[in-house]
Amino acid sequence: MIRLFIVLTIAILCSCGNAPQRPEPILDQNYQPTPVGGAATNAVTPPAPGAEPAQNAAGVWHYTCPTGCSGGAGSAVACATCGTTLVHNQTYHSNNNQPTAPTSITPSGGVTSPSINLGDGTSIAPIGGAPAAAAPPKAPEPAQNAAGVWHYTCSAGCSGGAGSAVACASCGATLAHNADYHK
Repeated sequence: MIRLFIVLTIAILCSCGNAPQRPEPILDQNYQPTPVGGAATNAVTPPAPGAEPAQNAAGVWHYTCPTGCSGGAGSAVACATCGTTLVHNQTYHSNNNQPTAPTSITPSGGVTSPSINLGDGTSIAPIGGAPAAAAPPKAPEPAQNAAGVWHYTCSAGCSGGAGSAVACASCGATLAHNADYHK
């Protein structure tokens, strides 16, 4: 019985050394299968995330100020004019890259009221009639007040400051609002 066990063990060990027969292309490290449609196609790969420019070909900003300040940026940073965080501009991604004109809805009384453009090509009519006229934009505040106090300062204590929440010139940290500026 022991002889039979030894013979079977040797036979199994010897047979495990043989590699299975496989087609040659599968063993090739550089093998690329042919696409179903025939020859290989030159597919265009989309740009890496974050690789989009701040403005598209039509000059539309990717992120704009929600308070209506001019300009914009390629990401949600502080507005250079008022310091408010920029918001995503859906018009940047639209096919025609042109802002859509607001449409109006005629209520049962036959009077048209201006609609509110939602920025994605749709609009809604305001409840209670036309919205009040927008206030004219106020002039941007200076970076320092009359007493020389900076509007935004470095939370790490670096000297200097700026008129908005930008990166500190010394350490790179985002500047924080300084309440003493308004006193």
